[in-house]
Amino acid sequence: MLSKLTQHQKAFLLLFAFLVFAEICGFLGYPLLHPHDLIGMGAIGIGIGNLSPSQARIIDPIVTEVVQGYQYPQLVGSALFPEVPVSTRGGQIVSFDKTAFMKFNLRRAPGAGTKRIEFGYAGLPYALLEDSVEGKVPFEIMQDAERVPGINLAAQYLKTTMQVVKKSLESDQAALALNAALYPANNTVVLSGTSKWSNAAGTPTADILDYREAIRTAIGMYPNTLLLSASAFKAARENPNVVARFQYTSHDSITAEMLANLWEVDKIVIGTDVYYDETTGAMVDVWGNNAVLAYVPPAPSSQQEPSFGYTYRMVGAPYAEEPYQDRNAKSWIYPVTYERAPVVTSIDSAFLIQTPA
Repeated sequence: MLSKLTQHQKAFLLLFAFLVFAEICGFLGYPLLHPHDLIGMGAIGIGIGNLSPSQARIIDPIVTEVVQGYQYPQLVGSALFPEVPVSTRGGQIVSFDKTAFMKFNLRRAPGAGTKRIEFGYAGLPYALLEDSVEGKVPFEIMQDAERVPGINLAAQYLKTTMQVVKKSLESDQAALALNAALYPANNTVVLSGTSKWSNAAGTPTADILDYREAIRTAIGMYPNTLLLSASAFKAARENPNVVARFQYTSHDSITAEMLANLWEVDKIVIGTDVYYDETTGAMVDVWGNNAVLAYVPPAPSSQQEPSFGYTYRMVGAPYAEEPYQDRNAKSWIYPVTYERAPVVTSIDSAFLIQTPA
């Protein structure tokens, strides 16, 4: 009877038999379907231990593509510290002082030497920090998900894992940007009393315009990015002097985009991320009660462009290592590694506003 079947019919029967066998194995706690099937590959796989080295190498880029494409909208540290790739895990920060913004005399007389310009200098040393975490996908949850069309379970777990990794980076970026000891005396201010934006007498617009001039005086360029903590944004948008500027032009709630137009910056981002403090048992704002005004290149191609800061990222990171089965935990394990280090490269390019609310 089998001899009368076409090749396509035989292939279908073989596939059907395999799926039945795989379902039985999955019910017994030994799934044969590789979790990459849940990422939407549309291919049938078997346990990772049975894959050849060449097949295993195909899997890593697939999972890595998921983690590299992950974005968490509430994380805004990259607005001050855009990521740039580096090829070594340690070295010297490419820093910039006022000479990066100088006006040069480039005229050359016949027979005279050609002017030579260097951009950036070797500053403080850096060392990439390695965040490494494993996401666990229990066999039982995989089996339930296989019965529900459209659930890309492995991708969901990878994104949750990357959320933890990215939040760690956000905290590091905030700690660096909010370190008042790094800033020159003329590039930081502590607002108090009636100068606070949360006070009716506070003047956020006049303040920001003054801080813009302080940066322009230092580097010859206006800042283009303003990061407001959640409390700073609330204080600014509710300030009577700010509200008065929009009362005849808009009845809508004041947005970050409206403030950006008013304050003449290209972009305003709001730092809303929080973390749980195990010591106090309270949720804490990552960006506290602060604002940072800075110049950051819109689309930096390398760390050679003057900028308030960068996040040095190892080439290829973040990346997912080869998934493996933990038989004791009856789970698939997805290791994710992210090698990075936020660094300040031009402190003159930023202004720190403390306690505006």
